[in-house]
Amino acid sequence: MARDVIVVGAGGGGPVVAKELAARGLDVLLLEAGPRHADPRSSWTHFENDANNPLKGFLRFGPGDRSKPAWFRETPQNSFLWQLSGVGGTTQHYYGNSPRAYPGVFADYAEPDAGVYDTAHRFPFAYADLVPYYAWVEATLPVQTAAMGTKEAVFFRGAETLGIPVQTAKTTTQDSYRPQENAILQPGGTAGRTHDPAQLRYPKATGCTFCGHCFQGCMEPIAAPRNRFAKRSTDNSYVPMALTADVWAASTGGRPVTLVTDAFVTQVHVEPRNGELTAFGVSWRDNATGDRHREDADVVVMAGGCTETPRLWLNSGLPNPNGWVGRGYTDHFFDWVVGRFDEDTGNSKGVGSSARCDFPGRGGLENVGLPPALEAFSLTLSDSGIRGHYGNGRGATGPWDGPAGRLVGPELKDALSGNANRLLNILVITDDDVEADNRVTLSALPADANGPAPKVQFHQRQRSARTLANRELLVGKAVELLRGAGARDVYRIDWAPLILHVQSSMRMGLSEDDSVLDGNAEARWVRRLFVADNSALANGLGGPNPTLTTQALATRTAENIFRRYFGGQPWVGQEAPVVSTDERISTRLAELGL
Repeated sequence: MARDVIVVGAGGGGPVVAKELAARGLDVLLLEAGPRHADPRSSWTHFENDANNPLKGFLRFGPGDRSKPAWFRETPQNSFLWQLSGVGGTTQHYYGNSPRAYPGVFADYAEPDAGVYDTAHRFPFAYADLVPYYAWVEATLPVQTAAMGTKEAVFFRGAETLGIPVQTAKTTTQDSYRPQENAILQPGGTAGRTHDPAQLRYPKATGCTFCGHCFQGCMEPIAAPRNRFAKRSTDNSYVPMALTADVWAASTGGRPVTLVTDAFVTQVHVEPRNGELTAFGVSWRDNATGDRHREDADVVVMAGGCTETPRLWLNSGLPNPNGWVGRGYTDHFFDWVVGRFDEDTGNSKGVGSSARCDFPGRGGLENVGLPPALEAFSLTLSDSGIRGHYGNGRGATGPWDGPAGRLVGPELKDALSGNANRLLNILVITDDDVEADNRVTLSALPADANGPAPKVQFHQRQRSARTLANRELLVGKAVELLRGAGARDVYRIDWAPLILHVQSSMRMGLSEDDSVLDGNAEARWVRRLFVADNSALANGLGGPNPTLTTQALATRTAENIFRRYFGGQPWVGQEAPVVSTDERISTRLAELGL
């Protein structure tokens, strides 16, 4: 018997659709290519290489069995696709930062500064249309004002010298600075007040314990139920809600989602129905046994991410009449600026990123705290080569100290000597133009067990003039901020593409000429086929982190699916969302051994 809905991918967006539709009584199958880390406390560590090694780390893009190789992607340019498999996807190691997109990226924006945005690739609806869905997700996760620490105090000290105001609203319309709005539970009880591990156990400690290991997933506080882990990655929030929908959503006929992991979907099945090509199921491969399975459904939702969703589309032989499947692979063109101080900055402690500056249409700046090994990595990931070994060009000098480039040898040791907690990192997040030549295609190299691998092409040195100008402006602001905060040395690393914020490879849009999805996130050429991951985003959002907007859009997409294909009524704005830390969820998870 066919399911109501099949969702492909349990990363940042797929579980949102699964949870919302299951809460309304639909039969939902959620298929995830990677593993489910059911008990991180017993299987994860805070060791940075054990977590993040792209070949063998527990947070990698590969099957659950770490003795098997990671899945291959071809990247012809100098870049690193830092994307994860497994339940939670890349939200397992994100920092929870959850700003809303800037209003200027939506169809109705007509303010005097409209020209600073990517006006050719706007969302096909108004910002106000998405606001109720933002509010729904913010209440569900929940999103809260981030806990502050020493590094945030240093960051704000520098931000005060930029001549921009403090931002107090969720909607950002002007250059400003503020605490992050993030999906990390604020510390309660003994959390943040002691170093004694015995006192940092749930329920004495709740929320963030300031361990400083956000990038290694989250398993804090010790002994907390899974739905009360501090960081609200989807494996700690939406997935627990999806698995227990029969309990907390009993009044709306909720039924639990069926979750199958290590299940790599290799094909979406379509056929003509009533004169239209229509999706009706998928085939998937069991990573452990190699067995192949088939499932049918009334609706299929693709949520495998910006690399795997276009790969699955292309491997399924689905239509691509305008050539935009996989195009517009947009990444916020990061850079990394680091200040060295004569005081303790608390760089490796507390919430990973709790402060930001916003420059709508240009991008933003975030403080980012890192433990020592990842700090060393961040100082050596450069597209300019070794600092001081190049003349003009990529290693050119600027308002920072010396030429741009990676720190190595004695200079790297000197920067990290004694204590990495005398550094303050600023991530430059550039609003990047959607460019057709940045794209996912199928590799000509030998296929793996799941079909032809994806090839991700990024033209690092051929960005648009607007993108390049945005990056240089923001680097200058970061240098100014660090000097204003009292840094004695400021380094610009000129990062190579580090693919963490990525979007738009299956974009929705105003025009059929350069988009794959319509305004409801349904495929233009295949009925009953939707996309609910970052690839559906129309553009780079003006610069903010993409996850919250993806989750708001996925909520809107779920509502559209329910209304169009199952005769349901809208729900956003008509009832208060259930918060994912509900005691009923904790109890049912315990009963299920989860």
